[in-house]
Amino acid sequence: MKQNHPKKVRDLVDGVLLLDKPVGFSSNDALIKAKRVLNAKKAGHTGTLDPFATGLLPLCFGEATKFSQDLLEADKTYETTVHLGRTTDTGDTEGEVIDSREVNVTLEQIHAVLEKFRGPIAQVPPMYSALKRDGKPLYEYARAGITLEREARNVVIHKLELVSYEAPMLKLVVTCSKGTYIRVLGQDIGEALGCGAHLNALRRIQVGPLTTEGMLTLEQLTAHPAPLSLLAPVDALLSSFPAVYLNAELAKRFLNGQRLALGKEPVTVPAEQGRVRVYLDDKLLGTAQLGEYSILAPERLIAFVQP
Repeated sequence: MKQNHPKKVRDLVDGVLLLDKPVGFSSNDALIKAKRVLNAKKAGHTGTLDPFATGLLPLCFGEATKFSQDLLEADKTYETTVHLGRTTDTGDTEGEVIDSREVNVTLEQIHAVLEKFRGPIAQVPPMYSALKRDGKPLYEYARAGITLEREARNVVIHKLELVSYEAPMLKLVVTCSKGTYIRVLGQDIGEALGCGAHLNALRRIQVGPLTTEGMLTLEQLTAHPAPLSLLAPVDALLSSFPAVYLNAELAKRFLNGQRLALGKEPVTVPAEQGRVRVYLDDKLLGTAQLGEYSILAPERLIAFVQP
């Protein structure tokens, strides 16, 4: 007779882990591994990194998952190495080489081409991507040898800097808007230079306000005697927003979802309107929109906070 083992009880863990994702792991693989180490009940990541890519993958646990959407929408910065002269079917090192051409470009040509890719540009999403068509990700069609028409998407390249060029390797730093495919950017730069290209390496170094400072590997997380102590607080995701500090009475009303008129209240209110993070003393209560006449409209609230 099969014996039923009791299901493991997961803990309510709140916080943010700045993970240095290793090569060969999908973002979900890395999340599952960290979730297991922390014995966390609820977790999510904030934007996929391809398996061949490394670097900053913010993982959100518990209450932090309520604010992960902000990082999905945030600008991101990458270090990348573009291998000129060789095109692959995936646009990176994991694919099959489908074209090889001679590389004979000058620094002057490189600078001229990079200038064309700064600012707003249109990108055609790659077939090897998780975008879905009729309920199936594009990469499933690609693996079956099927190429579908894709509409170009508008993205913004805020920064595109040349770090070094030693033929055929072109090292760049890119800061871009959400939805940008660095693989496609590398391929398009290669085509503009007349030699084709694919990504040899990709490392993410910034997501919104989060940088590599405090970033940890899976090995460091696993080996630590108290891994929960490595988590950053939930409001690490919100550090770019101004702070509003409420007193106990206003905090209670805020957590009940009430809009507050703060104009005459003895509380700390930033001068600018827009999205804010809201506190009682040092406890994060959630986020809100601060509008005209210092009207505070609750947005996403932290659970289980007792003012």
